[in-house]
Amino acid sequence: MSSFLFILTYTGILSGRVHRTIVSLVGAVTMIAIGTWLGFYSDIQAMEAIDFNTITLLLGMMLVVSILKKTGLFTYLAIRVAQRAEGSPWKLMLVLGLFTSVVSMVLDNVTTIIVVAPVTLSIAEVIGINAVPFLLGEALLSNIGGVATLIGDPPNILIGSAAHFTFNDFLIHLGPIVLVTWVVVQIMLGFLFRKVLRDKPTNLSELRRLNARRALSDPKTAKRMLIVLAATIVLYLIHDIMNLSPGIVALLGAGAGLLWIRPSIDEVLHDVHWDILIFFLSLFVIVGGLEAAGMLDLIAAGIVGLTTHGMTIAVLAVLWISAIMSAMVDNIPFTIAMLPIIAGLATRGVNISPLWWALAIGVGFGGNGTPIGSTASVVVVSISEQTDNPITFRTWVRSGALTSFVSCSVASLCLILALRLGLL
Repeated sequence: MSSFLFILTYTGILSGRVHRTIVSLVGAVTMIAIGTWLGFYSDIQAMEAIDFNTITLLLGMMLVVSILKKTGLFTYLAIRVAQRAEGSPWKLMLVLGLFTSVVSMVLDNVTTIIVVAPVTLSIAEVIGINAVPFLLGEALLSNIGGVATLIGDPPNILIGSAAHFTFNDFLIHLGPIVLVTWVVVQIMLGFLFRKVLRDKPTNLSELRRLNARRALSDPKTAKRMLIVLAATIVLYLIHDIMNLSPGIVALLGAGAGLLWIRPSIDEVLHDVHWDILIFFLSLFVIVGGLEAAGMLDLIAAGIVGLTTHGMTIAVLAVLWISAIMSAMVDNIPFTIAMLPIIAGLATRGVNISPLWWALAIGVGFGGNGTPIGSTASVVVVSISEQTDNPITFRTWVRSGALTSFVSCSVASLCLILALRLGLL
């Protein structure tokens, strides 16, 4: 029953006829009702299934960005970047993609997208181009870049904690794989969006005349919020030492900004993407029902059995199954379900380090397959709804599914080579 309800909800989201938040909310409530009736899921278990770290992280950064948005900083940055790129869509695709990937390595990809996407929208508006290719590219490349470090992707934080991996462990083992994958995907995105990137900006002459400084309507507040944002990033880097979750760090940053600036709370809350927060709360509840019914354990148990056929097969199975599952459900709940299973293999004498790396790559790259595969993807889709060309499920899958497949294929070859050379 839980599987049927999940498929029904997923089909509703896929169709696009009803807003995904409405579909997921109805699915979550129905999952609790049916689970309570049949005795496999309760409202208490549903609450426990929600990853409040993700929710608070999103809320905190949305509040920070909301305050920054009103200062004109995003428009200022947009004009500066567009003028440096001379309005060339090709240059913008490369610059924004590279910037997003690098920032996602030192800042989680959700926060990166929340900050970069509004700038991208401003750039598109200023020079008169379609923002969809750039938003899609940023989401896909942020998920790829985030795989390289411990703090770049929420699942990596979970894996690092369970496996006791350090920041340098991730960078050394996954950094080279991410670099190769990034180059391949960037070239592929340029090919996929070649028609749109050939379009000439309609406001190029106006762009040259724009004065970026005039767009910065409140420089004093902008400077204060940049200080808050910088302090928040520093806390992200040392949150483990202070035993603080990333979500609490985000709320601390938001709280500091609200106290220092004291803006109109109604205006700030109006810019929060409540639909995203409700969507994820609902999705966690639905996946929690799947886990309570034992469906995720069945999949994970099959992966365990593959270790008897050799490490290469097991590593590839973990990578691809994780990628497929992460495309269908948010990668955080699936990662949580996999942690105790992979950790338990150590007691059987299995070298589980390669499996951890395969899991990190699978849930990171696989999340690009659909717009609900990662938190960053959902955020981008929601932000795109502010444009005349919102990203639909079908629009995403045309490029995202291919990106996910190519990324996982490149990573598979890299992992096989690393195993042969004894590097994992």
